[in-house]
Amino acid sequence: MIVIGSVISIAAFISIQLFNYTFNQADTTGSEYVEERPSVEEFIGEIAETARRLGEENDLYASVMIAQAILESKHGQSGLASAPNYNLFGIKGKYQNDSVVLETSEDDGTGNMTTINAEFRKYPSYEDSLKDYVNLLRNGVSWNKQYYTSVFKSNTQSYKDATNFLTGSYATDSKYQEKLNQLIAEYDLVQYDKPIQSKKTIQVADGDSLMQIAQAHNVKVTSIKQWNQLNSDTIEAGQKLNIYQ
Repeated sequence: MIVIGSVISIAAFISIQLFNYTFNQADTTGSEYVEERPSVEEFIGEIAETARRLGEENDLYASVMIAQAILESKHGQSGLASAPNYNLFGIKGKYQNDSVVLETSEDDGTGNMTTINAEFRKYPSYEDSLKDYVNLLRNGVSWNKQYYTSVFKSNTQSYKDATNFLTGSYATDSKYQEKLNQLIAEYDLVQYDKPIQSKKTIQVADGDSLMQIAQAHNVKVTSIKQWNQLNSDTIEAGQKLNIYQ
Protein backbone atom coordinates (compact mmCIF):
# COMPACT_ATOMS: atom_id res chain seq x y z
CA MET A 1 0.00 0.00 0.00
CA ILE A 2 2.89 2.32 0.83
CA VAL A 3 4.47 1.65 -2.58
CA ILE A 4 1.20 2.26 -4.42
CA GLY A 5 0.70 5.53 -2.53
CA SER A 6 4.17 6.71 -3.44
CA VAL A 7 3.63 5.90 -7.13
CA ILE A 8 0.35 7.84 -7.14
CA SER A 9 1.99 10.84 -5.46
CA ILE A 10 4.85 10.88 -7.97
CA ALA A 11 2.43 10.61 -10.90
CA ALA A 12 0.34 13.47 -9.54
CA PHE A 13 3.44 15.65 -9.10
CA ILE A 14 4.57 15.00 -12.67
CA SER A 15 1.07 15.80 -14.03
CA ILE A 16 0.97 19.12 -12.17
CA GLN A 17 4.40 20.12 -13.48
CA LEU A 18 3.43 19.24 -17.06
CA PHE A 19 0.19 21.27 -16.70
CA ASN A 20 2.05 24.30 -15.36
CA TYR A 21 4.61 24.10 -18.17
CA THR A 22 1.90 23.84 -20.85
CA PHE A 23 -0.12 26.72 -19.31
CA ASN A 24 2.92 28.99 -19.08
CA GLN A 25 3.98 28.20 -22.64
CA ALA A 26 0.49 28.90 -23.98
CA ASP A 27 0.29 32.16 -22.01
CA THR A 28 3.69 33.35 -23.25
CA THR A 29 2.90 32.49 -26.86
CA GLY A 30 -0.51 34.19 -26.71
CA SER A 31 0.89 37.42 -25.30
CA GLU A 32 2.92 37.95 -28.46
CA TYR A 33 -0.26 38.51 -30.44
CA VAL A 34 -2.14 40.84 -28.12
CA GLU A 35 -2.96 44.08 -29.97
CA GLU A 36 -2.84 47.38 -28.11
CA ARG A 37 -6.30 48.89 -28.20
CA PRO A 38 -6.74 52.61 -28.89
CA SER A 39 -7.05 54.70 -25.73
CA VAL A 40 -10.10 56.78 -24.87
CA GLU A 41 -7.97 59.88 -25.52
CA GLU A 42 -7.08 58.62 -28.99
CA PHE A 43 -10.76 58.16 -29.77
CA ILE A 44 -11.66 61.60 -28.43
CA GLY A 45 -8.93 63.14 -30.56
CA GLU A 46 -10.39 61.48 -33.64
CA ILE A 47 -13.86 63.02 -33.27
CA ALA A 48 -13.41 66.07 -31.02
CA GLU A 49 -12.84 68.81 -33.57
CA THR A 50 -15.76 67.65 -35.70
CA ALA A 51 -17.90 67.64 -32.54
CA ARG A 52 -16.64 71.12 -31.58
CA ARG A 53 -17.56 72.52 -35.01
CA LEU A 54 -20.98 70.84 -35.10
CA GLY A 55 -21.71 71.98 -31.57
CA GLU A 56 -20.89 75.61 -32.38
CA GLU A 57 -22.98 75.53 -35.56
CA ASN A 58 -26.02 73.86 -33.99
CA ASP A 59 -26.35 75.27 -30.45
CA LEU A 60 -25.31 71.94 -28.90
CA TYR A 61 -22.80 70.86 -26.27
CA ALA A 62 -19.83 69.17 -27.93
CA SER A 63 -18.90 67.84 -24.49
CA VAL A 64 -22.16 65.91 -24.27
CA MET A 65 -21.84 64.74 -27.86
CA ILE A 66 -18.36 63.32 -27.22
CA ALA A 67 -19.34 61.77 -23.88
CA GLN A 68 -22.30 60.03 -25.50
CA ALA A 69 -20.06 58.74 -28.29
CA ILE A 70 -17.58 57.34 -25.74
CA LEU A 71 -20.31 55.66 -23.72
CA GLU A 72 -22.50 54.38 -26.55
CA SER A 73 -19.61 53.07 -28.67
CA LYS A 74 -17.21 51.92 -25.91
CA HIS A 75 -14.82 54.60 -27.29
CA GLY A 76 -15.17 53.28 -30.82
CA GLN A 77 -14.52 49.64 -29.91
CA SER A 78 -18.06 48.20 -30.06
CA GLY A 79 -19.16 46.14 -33.02
CA LEU A 80 -21.70 48.80 -33.94
CA ALA A 81 -19.11 51.61 -33.88
CA SER A 82 -16.34 49.70 -35.65
CA ALA A 83 -15.89 49.54 -39.42
CA PRO A 84 -17.93 49.14 -41.53
CA ASN A 85 -20.80 50.38 -39.31
CA TYR A 86 -19.41 53.59 -37.71
CA ASN A 87 -22.54 54.08 -35.55
CA LEU A 88 -21.30 56.02 -32.52
CA PHE A 89 -24.64 56.76 -30.85
CA GLY A 90 -26.66 53.58 -31.10
CA ILE A 91 -29.21 55.26 -33.36
CA LYS A 92 -31.72 52.72 -34.67
CA GLY A 93 -33.29 52.44 -38.11
CA LYS A 94 -31.70 53.04 -41.51
CA TYR A 95 -29.26 55.66 -42.82
CA GLN A 96 -29.47 56.19 -46.59
CA ASN A 97 -31.24 52.82 -46.71
CA ASP A 98 -28.35 51.06 -44.95
CA SER A 99 -28.49 49.25 -41.60
CA VAL A 100 -27.13 46.38 -39.49
CA VAL A 101 -28.95 44.08 -37.04
CA LEU A 102 -27.23 43.49 -33.69
CA GLU A 103 -28.04 42.41 -30.14
CA THR A 104 -28.46 45.22 -27.63
CA SER A 105 -29.25 45.55 -23.91
CA GLU A 106 -32.00 47.88 -22.73
CA ASP A 107 -32.98 49.13 -19.30
CA ASP A 108 -36.67 48.76 -18.47
CA GLY A 109 -36.48 51.98 -16.44
CA THR A 110 -35.97 50.26 -13.10
CA GLY A 111 -32.40 49.07 -13.63
CA ASN A 112 -33.31 45.65 -15.07
CA MET A 113 -31.54 44.89 -18.37
CA THR A 114 -32.96 42.76 -21.20
CA THR A 115 -31.32 41.67 -24.48
CA ILE A 116 -33.06 42.20 -27.83
CA ASN A 117 -32.17 42.22 -31.54
CA ALA A 118 -32.50 45.63 -33.18
CA GLU A 119 -31.82 47.34 -36.52
CA PHE A 120 -29.23 50.13 -36.30
CA ARG A 121 -28.12 52.76 -38.79
CA LYS A 122 -24.92 52.08 -40.71
CA TYR A 123 -22.71 55.04 -41.71
CA PRO A 124 -19.85 55.61 -44.18
CA SER A 125 -17.76 57.37 -41.48
CA TYR A 126 -17.67 58.77 -37.93
CA GLU A 127 -18.34 62.22 -39.33
CA ASP A 128 -21.57 61.02 -40.95
CA SER A 129 -22.58 59.47 -37.61
CA LEU A 130 -21.91 62.75 -35.78
CA LYS A 131 -23.86 64.77 -38.35
CA ASP A 132 -26.83 62.40 -38.17
CA TYR A 133 -26.81 62.63 -34.36
CA VAL A 134 -26.91 66.44 -34.64
CA ASN A 135 -29.74 66.20 -37.15
CA LEU A 136 -31.72 64.04 -34.71
CA LEU A 137 -31.27 66.48 -31.84
CA ARG A 138 -32.01 69.54 -33.95
CA ASN A 139 -35.07 68.12 -35.73
CA GLY A 140 -36.51 65.78 -33.14
CA VAL A 141 -38.52 62.65 -33.84
CA SER A 142 -41.41 62.06 -36.21
CA TRP A 143 -44.07 62.53 -33.53
CA ASN A 144 -42.43 65.58 -31.91
CA LYS A 145 -40.09 67.92 -33.77
CA GLN A 146 -39.31 69.78 -30.52
CA TYR A 147 -38.43 66.60 -28.61
CA TYR A 148 -34.76 67.46 -27.96
CA THR A 149 -34.90 71.25 -27.67
CA SER A 150 -34.20 70.91 -23.94
CA VAL A 151 -30.58 69.95 -24.74
CA PHE A 152 -29.83 73.13 -26.72
CA LYS A 153 -27.26 75.46 -25.16
CA SER A 154 -29.70 78.34 -25.42
CA ASN A 155 -32.28 76.40 -23.38
CA THR A 156 -29.94 75.20 -20.61
CA GLN A 157 -27.69 76.57 -17.89
CA SER A 158 -24.93 73.98 -18.41
CA TYR A 159 -24.21 70.62 -19.99
CA LYS A 160 -25.65 68.97 -16.84
CA ASP A 161 -29.14 70.14 -17.82
CA ALA A 162 -28.65 68.46 -21.19
CA THR A 163 -27.42 65.16 -19.73
CA ASN A 164 -30.32 65.19 -17.28
CA PHE A 165 -32.86 65.52 -20.09
CA LEU A 166 -31.20 62.79 -22.18
CA THR A 167 -31.69 60.30 -19.35
CA GLY A 168 -34.94 58.56 -20.12
CA SER A 169 -35.50 60.42 -23.39
CA TYR A 170 -32.45 59.39 -25.43
CA ALA A 171 -31.36 56.33 -23.43
CA THR A 172 -33.25 53.92 -21.19
CA ASP A 173 -30.28 53.62 -18.80
CA SER A 174 -31.43 55.11 -15.49
CA LYS A 175 -27.82 56.12 -14.70
CA TYR A 176 -27.17 57.74 -18.07
CA GLN A 177 -26.67 61.28 -16.71
CA GLU A 178 -24.29 60.07 -14.02
CA LYS A 179 -22.16 58.21 -16.56
CA LEU A 180 -22.05 61.12 -19.01
CA ASN A 181 -21.17 63.68 -16.34
CA GLN A 182 -18.37 61.46 -15.09
CA LEU A 183 -16.86 61.16 -18.58
CA ILE A 184 -17.11 64.92 -19.17
CA ALA A 185 -15.29 65.63 -15.91
CA GLU A 186 -12.67 62.90 -16.25
CA TYR A 187 -11.61 63.91 -19.77
CA ASP A 188 -12.20 67.67 -19.43
CA LEU A 189 -14.62 67.63 -22.35
CA VAL A 190 -16.06 71.09 -21.58
CA GLN A 191 -13.04 72.50 -23.44
CA TYR A 192 -14.79 71.50 -26.68
CA ASP A 193 -17.82 73.65 -25.87
CA LYS A 194 -15.88 76.79 -26.82
CA PRO A 195 -13.66 77.81 -29.76
CA ILE A 196 -9.90 77.29 -29.76
CA GLN A 197 -8.16 80.54 -28.74
CA SER A 198 -4.66 79.56 -29.84
CA LYS A 199 -2.71 76.56 -31.08
CA LYS A 200 1.02 75.90 -31.11
CA THR A 201 3.36 73.01 -31.76
CA ILE A 202 6.17 72.19 -29.37
CA GLN A 203 9.06 69.75 -29.58
CA VAL A 204 9.68 67.30 -26.74
CA ALA A 205 13.09 67.78 -25.11
CA ASP A 206 15.21 64.99 -23.68
CA GLY A 207 13.83 64.01 -20.26
CA ASP A 208 10.45 65.69 -20.74
CA SER A 209 7.28 63.97 -19.52
CA LEU A 210 3.64 64.67 -20.33
CA MET A 211 3.11 65.86 -16.76
CA GLN A 212 5.96 68.39 -17.03
CA ILE A 213 4.70 69.66 -20.38
CA ALA A 214 1.13 69.92 -19.08
CA GLN A 215 2.25 71.93 -16.05
CA ALA A 216 4.46 74.20 -18.15
CA HIS A 217 1.56 75.11 -20.45
CA ASN A 218 -1.18 75.04 -17.77
CA VAL A 219 -3.17 72.29 -19.47
CA LYS A 220 -4.13 68.74 -18.51
CA VAL A 221 -2.30 65.55 -19.45
CA THR A 222 -5.52 64.01 -20.76
CA SER A 223 -5.99 67.02 -23.07
CA ILE A 224 -2.50 66.68 -24.55
CA LYS A 225 -3.21 63.01 -25.21
CA GLN A 226 -6.48 63.91 -26.92
CA TRP A 227 -5.03 66.70 -29.07
CA ASN A 228 -2.27 64.38 -30.28
CA GLN A 229 -4.23 61.10 -30.27
CA LEU A 230 -1.73 59.42 -27.95
CA ASN A 231 -2.27 55.85 -26.80
CA SER A 232 -0.11 56.14 -23.67
CA ASP A 233 1.91 58.59 -21.55
CA THR A 234 5.12 57.64 -23.35
CA ILE A 235 6.76 60.40 -25.41
CA GLU A 236 10.20 60.70 -27.02
CA ALA A 237 12.73 63.47 -27.45
CA GLY A 238 12.19 65.24 -30.77
CA GLN A 239 8.50 64.33 -30.91
CA LYS A 240 6.19 67.21 -31.85
CA LEU A 241 3.03 67.87 -29.85
CA ASN A 242 0.09 70.20 -30.46
CA ILE A 243 -0.94 72.41 -27.54
CA TYR A 244 -4.31 74.19 -27.57
CA GLN A 245 -5.38 77.08 -25.38
